[in-house]
Amino acid sequence: MTAQLALGTYRCRAIPEAAARAAASGAQWIDTAPNYATGRAQTLLAPVLAAHPSLRVSTKAGYFTAATGAEAVNAGVLTEDQPLAGHSLAPEYVRWQVGRNREQLGHERLDLVTLHNPERAHPGDRPALHRAIRDAFAILEEAVAAGHMTGYGIATWAGLDEEVFAVGQLLALAAEAAGGQHHLVAVQLPVSLVMMTPITQALHGRGPLPAAADAGLQVMASAPLHGGELPGMVDQELADLIRPGLPPAQACVLAVASCPGVARAVAPRTDLPGLGARPAGVSAALGGVGPVVPAAVGKEGAVAADFAADRRWAAAQLGGDRSDGGLLQ
Repeated sequence: MTAQLALGTYRCRAIPEAAARAAASGAQWIDTAPNYATGRAQTLLAPVLAAHPSLRVSTKAGYFTAATGAEAVNAGVLTEDQPLAGHSLAPEYVRWQVGRNREQLGHERLDLVTLHNPERAHPGDRPALHRAIRDAFAILEEAVAAGHMTGYGIATWAGLDEEVFAVGQLLALAAEAAGGQHHLVAVQLPVSLVMMTPITQALHGRGPLPAAADAGLQVMASAPLHGGELPGMVDQELADLIRPGLPPAQACVLAVASCPGVARAVAPRTDLPGLGARPAGVSAALGGVGPVVPAAVGKEGAVAADFAADRRWAAAQLGGDRSDGGLLQ
């Protein structure tokens, strides 16, 4: 079974137009965050969401722009020095950001809110990080109980890969935060022919993808095109190994969308060569197949090796999310 293709708004150059095209072509989900598009992404999405009420949106809490940080300080939810980090899981901030997300998106009830790269909090102190995640989950549980959101999750870049936390630990923290039945419903992590550890693990029934899927969580694969760079690095020979005749961009997406456990592949842009501007159309074109990665695993390894320096660079970006570029989502 092939995952649905969702539109991601990170590094998207024309958010309203891309969202409108995605909705018109039948896409069901758009992924965004309050720090995307220098803090304007949610406001830009609001009219499209209003015009397409069946379109669902996942947003985040964690990263913020300098302007948002100043607003948070003025609102009394961050101290004067906290905005310097550009990221917070502080309970009062998370509560405030959820309300701000609702206002900017024009949604009384949000479909999904994820904690954005929670591994940024308390680096090197895993117990403190887990407590911070639990406390943030408690705030999100309050929002669910108040009818302000349907469910919540984690959107991580490196937390699962570096085993800062595991799916089972997240479920336990959610249960602790909720005092029993919880509303943790989704996990988002990077999956691609470069960030391919989750793929190789899933093909052997291991790793976060099957763990999350077996627990009933929605699994969202981010950065399937590695920030838009991967299609230019994948030649037609590799694309044909994945599925004969597919352009490289579509082959890259298919390798992710057909991975066991993945429910949605979040494509960051719709204007890449070979991908086109119709997310649901691409999803339909890729549908009806099982996992396709094993046939191409040897050459994928070469692609991953070519990007080894990029992976080190991307990991270094954990020091600060760049709204205007980079790979970190």
